[in-house]
Amino acid sequence: MAKVLLALFLLLGCATGGTGPGSPPPDPPDPQGGSGVPSAGERARSAVEGMMIGAIIGGQAGPVGAAVGATTLLIYSAITGEVPFQGPTGGGGSGGGSEAAREQELEEELERHASLESAIQEELERQEELLKELEREEAERTGESRPDAPVREEDLAERADPRSAPRAPKPRDLPPAIFEEERVTVPKGTWDNPKRIRAVKKSLDADRDGKPEEVRWFDDQSGQLLHLEQDRDFDGRMDAWGWYADGSLVERRLDEQGDGKADVWERYASERMTEREIDRDGDGVRDAFYRYEGNALVEERHDHDGDGRIDRTLGYEDRKLVRATEDRDQDGRTDTWTTYREASGKEAVARIEKDTKGDGKADTFESFEQRKGKTMLVKREEDVNADGKVDVTSIYEDGKLVRRQIADPALVPL
Repeated sequence: MAKVLLALFLLLGCATGGTGPGSPPPDPPDPQGGSGVPSAGERARSAVEGMMIGAIIGGQAGPVGAAVGATTLLIYSAITGEVPFQGPTGGGGSGGGSEAAREQELEEELERHASLESAIQEELERQEELLKELEREEAERTGESRPDAPVREEDLAERADPRSAPRAPKPRDLPPAIFEEERVTVPKGTWDNPKRIRAVKKSLDADRDGKPEEVRWFDDQSGQLLHLEQDRDFDGRMDAWGWYADGSLVERRLDEQGDGKADVWERYASERMTEREIDRDGDGVRDAFYRYEGNALVEERHDHDGDGRIDRTLGYEDRKLVRATEDRDQDGRTDTWTTYREASGKEAVARIEKDTKGDGKADTFESFEQRKGKTMLVKREEDVNADGKVDVTSIYEDGKLVRRQIADPALVPL
């Protein structure tokens, strides 16, 4: 035990450097302006660390030695504020270095945040420039008065609404000097024209491959645009054809599938689309039809099975779905009629009528209500004997049958 205590004191002397003759002078004051005297908090931390080191060293002599070593170094560290073999906890030792490292890490973290914020700001500015560029392109495409004219919020909302009648696209405003011009005679029937037409043909072959990307025909007398052909994907083959009357687009055909054949047919009036027909599967038969009135979609019809017969029709009022009819069994005859109403700003089913007997007349009537955000069946009425009168009425709550009324029990097996 004595040997352990002697070792401790000798180690303390080495750690502190001593203050006797021949010992080096004490550390100079803190160059940052500190007093060099450890604070109460630093003394407490040093005491704990010293106690732990003393226990480890003294533990070589058993439990009693560990206790003596822990007590000795605890007292020493609490008085001096230093932990033997580690240096002072203040600004001149490793403790100070640790604090400086933490401050350095904090500064680096702040710099990283500043760099990140700068990058985010740059990305926002880039997105804003991109949006402006898109608006300029849209303005040029739709013929706005200035390429940099701002797009109104209501216009953007209208363009984003698929039930809004699209505006008639207008040719890009390009300088005449880039076109090759020649006078031609367009034979009768070329564009379904009833007679031959003398026109000025203007061709644009930007890549000089001998295949123009755009050709415009103008009336030789009035100078008004008559016909427009475009190669939109630059594959050397025209894929958009437009017909004009009095300088305004009245019909356009598009090849969206790249097979050289039109699969979209559009008609326009007063600079708005009035009809759009599509051959979705490319079989040469139109299977989707859209009709517009004013600036809104009013009807769409679909042939989902490709048999050339319409099997679903949707009707709209004020751009809201109000009704639908369907031929669910694909027999060429409507057998389902659905009515919609607005609930909480959304379209919801209000009533469904069904022809379950295939005689062309509705015999089942289902009523729905919105409850807890869900469409719930509340009543079903059935004309069992097809006499035009309801024979069975079923009442539902939370989607479950709670009551049934039967006009003639003989009609329904119990």
